[in-house]
Amino acid sequence: MDQIGLINKIVFGVSNIDVGRKGLAADGDEHEGRIFYEKGIFGVAEAFQEAQTSADPQTMILAELAFLQQELQFCDETDADTKNSLTQAIQSFEDALRCLKTVEDTIGYRFAETTHPTASKYRIQGFPKDAFHLACIAHRTRLRNSLRTPGINMREKAVLYQRAANMTTAQGSYIEKQKKVLA
Repeated sequence: MDQIGLINKIVFGVSNIDVGRKGLAADGDEHEGRIFYEKGIFGVAEAFQEAQTSADPQTMILAELAFLQQELQFCDETDADTKNSLTQAIQSFEDALRCLKTVEDTIGYRFAETTHPTASKYRIQGFPKDAFHLACIAHRTRLRNSLRTPGINMREKAVLYQRAANMTTAQGSYIEKQKKVLA
């Protein structure tokens, strides 16, 4: 699937999840809410699986970024903690996309690599732990923390597990790009 189609699937999925959650919370709308919620969960699960199958780090980051932007749009105005977390995650993924552009520039990335300390805590498999890696690591932690929340149904947990797996796959694909440019 192309990136635009994938992002559309995520946007519609998150929208359906939001409509579904609101329906589940309203008397008389529970059945319709359940239908929207299930349709949304199924749609985003499918989209995140397709993103991982692509093994393209940009596709996986764009999918996650679209999901987070939609969640922020539907976030309750009074939920400052969630809004701050989503805003921070969005910023880190925008930084990760900048890294993807840089790693495609062989000469530029070789120079950029020298700005990272060589100590192991600043490296992943010997490569710079740059904004791309930091975004994936932080987001995987955020997703794992969400998985510990009681009351999340198993379908939603499956999506969270898939999203965390996508971060691992994206990092692996990114390391391959780093290897190629720094060889």
